Amino acid sequence: MKLKLSLRKPVLVLLFLTVLAPIVLYTDKLTTFSSYEFIQEPSTLSFNRDVRPLNLLPEELSETLKEPLGDVHVENLSRSVEHVDGESSRRIRQLNEESKGIETIVLSQEYNPIKQVTQGQNRVESVENKENLKVKVAELPQHSSSATKSETKPEAQKPGKREPAKPKSDKPNEHVIVDNRVRYLKDQLIRARVYLSLTATRTNAQFSRELRTRVKEVQRALGDATKDTDLPKGTYDKLKAMDQTLAKGKQIQDDCTAVVKKLRAIIHSTEEQARVHQKQALFLTHLTAKTVPKGLHCLPLRLSTEYYSLNSSSQQFPNQEKLDDPNLFHYALFSDNVLATAVVVNSTVTNAKDPSKHVFHIVTDKLNYAAMRMWFLSNPPGKATIQVQNIDEFTWLNASYSPVLKQLASRNMIDYYFKTHKGSESDSNLKFRNPKYLSMMNHLRFYLPEIFPKLRKVVFLDDDIVVQKDLSGLWSIDLKGKVNGAVETCGENFHRFDRYLNFSNPIIAKNFDPRACGWAYGMNVFDLEEWKKQNITDVYHSWQNLNHDRQLWKLGTLPPGLITFWKRVYALEKSWHVLGLGYNPSVSQKEIERAAVVHYNGNLKPWLEIGIPKFRGYWNKYVDYDQAYLRDCNLSP
Repeated sequence: MKLKLSLRKPVLVLLFLTVLAPIVLYTDKLTTFSSYEFIQEPSTLSFNRDVRPLNLLPEELSETLKEPLGDVHVENLSRSVEHVDGESSRRIRQLNEESKGIETIVLSQEYNPIKQVTQGQNRVESVENKENLKVKVAELPQHSSSATKSETKPEAQKPGKREPAKPKSDKPNEHVIVDNRVRYLKDQLIRARVYLSLTATRTNAQFSRELRTRVKEVQRALGDATKDTDLPKGTYDKLKAMDQTLAKGKQIQDDCTAVVKKLRAIIHSTEEQARVHQKQALFLTHLTAKTVPKGLHCLPLRLSTEYYSLNSSSQQFPNQEKLDDPNLFHYALFSDNVLATAVVVNSTVTNAKDPSKHVFHIVTDKLNYAAMRMWFLSNPPGKATIQVQNIDEFTWLNASYSPVLKQLASRNMIDYYFKTHKGSESDSNLKFRNPKYLSMMNHLRFYLPEIFPKLRKVVFLDDDIVVQKDLSGLWSIDLKGKVNGAVETCGENFHRFDRYLNFSNPIIAKNFDPRACGWAYGMNVFDLEEWKKQNITDVYHSWQNLNHDRQLWKLGTLPPGLITFWKRVYALEKSWHVLGLGYNPSVSQKEIERAAVVHYNGNLKPWLEIGIPKFRGYWNKYVDYDQAYLRDCNLSP
């Protein structure tokens, strides 16, 4: 019994040493490491706050640039963790030695994409070293920024309180290249094709096979990618393999003259292809602009069917007694486009202060006459007055009276339009070979007094305009004895007389100034009384007779308009009429908002798919796409 009592104390001592002592020591160990935090498990990496699985292959170049190497402070990191274990300290010192000479990437510097693509293998290898360095640093057990700061500046932070992570600065001049690797791959393909075309490569069958294999690999990897993030994994390996193969080609081919000749041939061929594509694009743009979309073809057919189902009394417009009242505001529209005409009328009436004083005289052709009438019968423009006329009913307008009608029916004009032309003539005249020039509808603007004999003043509107403000003020403008009130367009060189008229012809050179300002059709105020006094129609006829062989100007109505109204144009304020929405995407937003009328002159009409998207809203605003006829023809914004 005494022996048992004597052994109790040593047993208790051993128990204390074997059980309690490790617990105390472990607790102390935890206390020692409580100020350190590991960034994450070594199986993951964080780039730009996104946690991704660790990939032993280098990250894509665009991702490398998004995370500047300067954000990883290797020296601070080594000081903060050098006491953790000897192995970590050794690895950090090794990284410090490897990082010497590597330039820190700073996002505030502007990168030159061309230099980055063309510097070749050395740049790619440098980027690879930087990516490997980032991967190695991320694999180490790192402390949070708060732990590092607590050691360097202990007085700036209270014990046990973690400082929030410092956000990345957003500098206005920061620039991230997102397609460096894509460009480099394309550059490799060009270099490879050059080598394949050289004699030294063709005579080396083994190298030629290897290079062709590399080309196929790069082409498959590149695909349709436009930025680095579109490239599949493993692309970097193919890039390196191609670089190694191209290096072999450089050793095989030492004749720089042959390479230069081949590159010049490639440049010449590329330029020729570009010219061909430009011509094709120009032709297709003109073709698209003159082709009637399916919906706009459907609309007049549906409207015509409905119109002829009405009885004669229902086919008449109200307020026809206002058509000849000279005290009202009269507009002339000549168009075969039902929807475009509807937008002109709707926008004008919507912005008019007193719609009951506005009268719209619409002239169309026989094909669209019923559809045009049916549209405004089913969609009356409020209190405004509508008149729709058929050009075929103007019996006074015939070839014996109008020279242009005689010319349009001539064999010369038919050959010009319907026979194939070879050479540069057809290309240079492409924009003049427009079917609208064969229509007399386009020349009716020169016969306003004959169409409206009882009116004193009329405002002419094209069907590709949108009215944004009240136009009643146009009738109070004193034209000071001029016939035509229009906005001048001489802000650019191509809007002067020498752009439209042939000044190599002595008749043109003798009578006109090549630098004179042009002006715009689309929104014009015509004083019909002055028109008659100055015999403007006769002036127009005389110049049309002189231009029977198209030597004074090409087809169209603006050139004869410039000639006919020479020194008879009163310049309106530019805010009345802003042009260019059908060809110029750079038209100022401020000018558009200030304008009374915006004009979609050009091929990119707002009702076509090729219209400029940012300008289409001004036109769509006045189209009711919920209207039954538009729904039936699948017309939508």
